[in-house]
Parts: sequence; C-alpha cells; structure tokens
Amino acid sequence: MLIHPTIDKLNSMRLTGMAKGFRAQMENPEIHNLPFEDRMALIVDMEFMAREKRQFDARLKNAKLRQNAVLEDLDTRADRCIDRALLASLSTCQWVKKRHNLLITGATGAGKTWLSCALSHSACRQGITAVYHRLPTLMQDLELARHDGRYRKVMRSLAKAELLILDDWGIAPLSSEQLRDLLEIIDERYHKSSTLITSQLPVANWHEALNDPTMADAILDRLLHNAYKIDLGGDSMRKLLSKIDATGNL
Repeated sequence: MLIHPTIDKLNSMRLTGMAKGFRAQMENPEIHNLPFEDRMALIVDMEFMAREKRQFDARLKNAKLRQNAVLEDLDTRADRCIDRALLASLSTCQWVKKRHNLLITGATGAGKTWLSCALSHSACRQGITAVYHRLPTLMQDLELARHDGRYRKVMRSLAKAELLILDDWGIAPLSSEQLRDLLEIIDERYHKSSTLITSQLPVANWHEALNDPTMADAILDRLLHNAYKIDLGGDSMRKLLSKIDATGNL
C-alpha cells in the first residue's frame, strides 16, 4: 500500500496530527495486532492533541506574557507568604470562569510579574484567552490610539480577553483622561471577565494613589469586592537568582 498519497491528502486538509499518527502506525508492524477501531482511535487522538497544542500555542502567543513562567517552578518558601491552598485553587482557573479578579501585591522583586504570568500560562493551557499589559505602557498606547483612530479597536480587544493582566498598577500617576480610560476598561469587564492586577502598593493605598476620590471609588468598587488577594513577601527574587557576586564576577 502506498501511504504517501494518503499522508499528502491529510496534510493538505491540515490534518497533520492524523498524518503523523497514520505514518507512525504504518511504520510499526505490531500495530496490526490491534483492531481497526483501536487504531483509528489512536489516529484521532493524535489529531486532537495536535489541535489542542496549536490552539494553546496561539493563545500563549496572543497573550504576550512578559515572562516564560509556569506554576510548577514556583518557589513557595514560607517567607514568601504564599497560601498554598489558595494557589492550588487559583491554578484550576475557576476564579476566571466565575469572573472574579486577582490582586497580587508585594515589594519590588517579590515575583509579582512572574506569578501573574505563571497563572496566565495556566489559564492559556485550560483554553482561556489572556492578554498582558504593563499599565503605564497601556495608558500611553491608548493615548496614541485615540489620535490614530485605533482607540475603539484597542478597547474592544481589552474587553474581549477572558483574562486581562495589568502589571505595575500605581507605579506612575495617571492623568484625568487616563483615569477615564481605566474606568472604562474596568467597567466593560465588570461581571463579564477577570482582571489580574500586580502592584508594589498595598491595596489599602490604591485609593489615594489614583488621586481622584470619585474616580477611585468607581474603579475600586468594580475591582475589589470579588477579588482574591495575594501579598508576596520574602527577599527580592532578582537578588536570589543573580549569579553575580559582590566583586561583580559571574
């Protein structure tokens, strides 16, 4: 039997998983000991897994996560103040499916961005669309988008993501226009999707940092009442991971 025409047809139909599974079976003489139904099921499984991987890769690419982080590599030393039971719950992504928010705070270098990216990676693995932004950069991008006609398109993309990551919340003051943009983003997502925020500032200081009591009330009311909170402790992870000694040598 000539298998190459069949494989070519499968590839032309973008059934690359099935093509790979079919080729593997034809190269394995022992496979003929299995019933046809079992062999067909194995080929279908190969296609299913190939599609799952392609979709995951696409979600991960579109998320544009700042760091390549996975929860399996998380340092859970006691001084980091990580509630393992809460983390295990968050890893299931039920909080995203229930449209809750997550607020991660801690000092510089505590690992806030890393943890947010690891949780977002987990979400992508479970079929959830995510998108990462540094809040200061996003505000600048929205200002440019307002002038070049992309504003509504950008705002729609932010509203559409099932999980929106806003990194470095409160690191720079926001103008009145930027506060209005932020309120619109949060309001469009309220009860519809989840937002993950990281900040050096404790949550108790966010109201003052927004520097507009009325806008702060509106924004935080939509964020805080259904949010999980993680306050990271411990030494700077950058210092712990550095390979440079006191003399400056590697």
